[in-house]
Amino acid sequence: MTIRSCILLLAALFAASGAPPNFVFIFADDQAWNGLSRRMIENMPESGSDYHRTPNIDQLAKEGMTFSRAYAAAPKCEPSRYAIMFGMTTTSLNAPDKRTAMRMRGEPRHSLVNALKAANSSYAAATFGKWQLARSQRELGFDRDDGKITQNQDGESPDPRDPKRMFELTVKGNRFMEDSVEAGRPFYLQLWHYAVHGSNQSLPETLEKWQGRRPGRLHRDPTRAAMAEDFDRAVGITLAKIEELGIRDNTYVIYMSDNGGPTRFLRGGKTNVTEGGLRVPLIVRGPGVETNAYCDIPVVAYDLLPTVLDFAAPGVAPPPAAEGGSWKPLLLSGCAEGVERPKEQFVFYFGEARGRIPGPQAAIVSGDFKLLYFWQEKKASLFDVSRDVREARDLAAQWPELADELQRELMDHVRAGLGEEAFARVESGEVAAAPRRRDRSRRRPARGPARQRSRAPLVP
Repeated sequence: MTIRSCILLLAALFAASGAPPNFVFIFADDQAWNGLSRRMIENMPESGSDYHRTPNIDQLAKEGMTFSRAYAAAPKCEPSRYAIMFGMTTTSLNAPDKRTAMRMRGEPRHSLVNALKAANSSYAAATFGKWQLARSQRELGFDRDDGKITQNQDGESPDPRDPKRMFELTVKGNRFMEDSVEAGRPFYLQLWHYAVHGSNQSLPETLEKWQGRRPGRLHRDPTRAAMAEDFDRAVGITLAKIEELGIRDNTYVIYMSDNGGPTRFLRGGKTNVTEGGLRVPLIVRGPGVETNAYCDIPVVAYDLLPTVLDFAAPGVAPPPAAEGGSWKPLLLSGCAEGVERPKEQFVFYFGEARGRIPGPQAAIVSGDFKLLYFWQEKKASLFDVSRDVREARDLAAQWPELADELQRELMDHVRAGLGEEAFARVESGEVAAAPRRRDRSRRRPARGPARQRSRAPLVP
């Protein structure tokens, strides 16, 4: 046994003796609620893919808890990530879209990692992958990162052996875990992958395997199925490293998507505050979490900050502006206990208006009920999403008092977040379209594997 192996073994034994837990947060990009072969609702076939195959993530679910009603913080990536980093709704942050995020209200000292380090200075933190926040990684407390603000095109790898840079990010994350364990430090690792955002990339052999396969009813694109399989393989490499380091019994793994995607089942998709745009896969594994469990209690992505803090430093309060609640009681009770938040309702607002995006829209989730409001229609719709996951039966006429109450709460929250002047512009219909992006189609590799020659293989 090498000296390094001895150090890692001793560190792992120390970790199992009651040291603060580690956290590995794996964030998929644009993965639909039913994008995994694991069902999000055990007895609902449409809640899992009938085409994609994700055995490693499925195994993670068997070893932990799957959430049937997990919501992204926003129906698009940038605001969703801001909300997670500060434990707040995007409206309270004044970051509901890319245009307003530069004026974000969140204080860097109250970010997830800075709050974690303030509670326990022994933590090391790293983030690798997509980073579209206007604040730098170091400003928000990370010790190790990719060193730049990245966009979707940064994930379009020129290396055919590293589609979507998924293996590069995995290798970086594994090295960080090794170094943290060797140093005897608890850690927070965030892997914000570019997969499975289009354009689709995969290993040549994986794509070849999927070509000609019979499509499913829900999913049928072989290039996307191949990318999903390779991404699952990357996740499996991360999980294998946790096992190798002997830290599984002291490490919480959180797997989630930043927003919804095409489901061919739920209403809408990305950029919509309907279930298709907000409901996402969520799996949590870790010490004390029941295995192969399902939980139908609603949770939201901006709960992550209070959850990490509660596990790492019990009794330490989240930053004063945090709106999320800790999943710890829920996770350790087998979903018998709920989540306490300063504001129990989940609120979502998305203001972009371009292309097929229907303009300003908002939603509020309160228990089993969800109210949708689209400013184009000036109309609210009410759904019991615990039973009507497809938002097909509008109950506003049947429950007018509940609809009116939820609409008032929703508008009060959006008005307080946007400010009176901006809210008045939304109400009047004076909404500026989001700036058009430059056409990057010429820079994108062909669907499937990249064409350029690899410099060095990254796939173990």
